[in-house]
Amino acid sequence: MVDHLLQFATNHYLLVGAFAILLIMLLALEASRGGKSLSPRELTALVNAEQGVVIDIRAKKDYATGHIVGALNIPQDKLAARMAELEKYKGKTLIIVDSIGQHAGTTARELLKAGYNAAKLSGGVSSWRADNLPLVK
Repeated sequence: MVDHLLQFATNHYLLVGAFAILLIMLLALEASRGGKSLSPRELTALVNAEQGVVIDIRAKKDYATGHIVGALNIPQDKLAARMAELEKYKGKTLIIVDSIGQHAGTTARELLKAGYNAAKLSGGVSSWRADNLPLVK
């Protein structure tokens, strides 16, 4: 199987190269669409400087098991209905947090379209936990 793949790649190097370039461009586009990705350290710095607000988009039961201090819980499926609550944070960066960073980009993109400054926590709450940072219940 691998031999066939290598043979195809060497015989059709232009096709394989074009595919690789298109794949990289697609990944870069998708990464940039969801806003800036922040590390847990960058999130902490923004919040401590009172320039950022953490929005946890996990379900209420997941939020209750442990969340970042001061995070607002607005489940992803209720964001459109609760968008008015975010008006008072218009001048700050809204930092979107989910479980593993899978859905935060989509939510950040919606907020960017609505005129908010939005970013996402890279890796979600799992990266926060991996850095041994505290969660509150």
